[in-house]
Amino acid sequence: MTITGTTTGTPIVEAHGLSKRFGKTQALDGLDLVAASGQVVAVLGPNGAGKTTFVRTIATLLRPDGGTLRVDGIDVTKDPEQVRRTIGLAGQYAAVEEAMTGRENLKMVARLFGHSRRSAAAAAGTVLDQLGLTDAGDRLVRTYSGGMRRRLDLGASMVGAPRLLLLDEPTTGLDPRSRIELWDAITAMVNNGTDVLLTTQYLEEADQLANQVVIIDHGKVIAQGTPAELKSQAGRDVIELHACNPAEIPQLATILAAVGVEDPRVDPSTRRITVPVDGGTAVLPTAVRAIDEAGLHVEDIAVRRPTLDEVFLTLTGEPVDEAA
Repeated sequence: MTITGTTTGTPIVEAHGLSKRFGKTQALDGLDLVAASGQVVAVLGPNGAGKTTFVRTIATLLRPDGGTLRVDGIDVTKDPEQVRRTIGLAGQYAAVEEAMTGRENLKMVARLFGHSRRSAAAAAGTVLDQLGLTDAGDRLVRTYSGGMRRRLDLGASMVGAPRLLLLDEPTTGLDPRSRIELWDAITAMVNNGTDVLLTTQYLEEADQLANQVVIIDHGKVIAQGTPAELKSQAGRDVIELHACNPAEIPQLATILAAVGVEDPRVDPSTRRITVPVDGGTAVLPTAVRAIDEAGLHVEDIAVRRPTLDEVFLTLTGEPVDEAA
């Protein structure tokens, strides 16, 4: 999956000192973020970190209490109407009319954007082609799969030709095949000139799609960079093994604890044990010898770079499943 968007001089999103309070809760606390055009930016954070408030502020659904926020150079507080002409917004669930065809859904939304009948039909045809839905365009939406509905929902956000598309957890509830299809559609949109800012609970999704990952906690940006840069910030390599016998997991965890620099993390459902290590591949033979001498068995064992899940845990102190 290759994203080939090219960056331009004006950032697509530029926030400085952004603040927003709800009663006693400080949702945004001096947030600073500059996102270059021509890319996918993924915003991650634990529950209550402020990421949804940030997205709603960009979408002009909330007015910030302080700081500045610009979308494609347009001030969100001074010219919200122009910002709304610049963005598209897709929520967590497909909001399409099942009793209409896919083409009719898109034409209706295009008309709401002010297109003439002719230009609405042309825009709907273009979007159906971009999303690989041309063959299904004249079928009723009630016959669509979940993945097709999500792609059509994206199309409804695209039919107004937005410069910036805001996606709030776009693949929530989709099966793996539908998720990959939607990833391909998002990638095609970026390659055709649409910038994307998304929130997601799937760190694999951020790893696959995002040129830049931004991690927010307590209303502030605590880290940002490419997925590779953030993995480097997590520091240490990780030894990962999968046990053959669940009964041997405690012994294997003890062996990894002896070579690791933190307590091992154990996932009984997958029989996986991981531990950060210093020395990378130099430590692996020691662990393998200890496992062999103890007469234990593993399906596989290897050294790898940290995942975005582990970066998230290191930076926020919360595992991703709790954050989601």
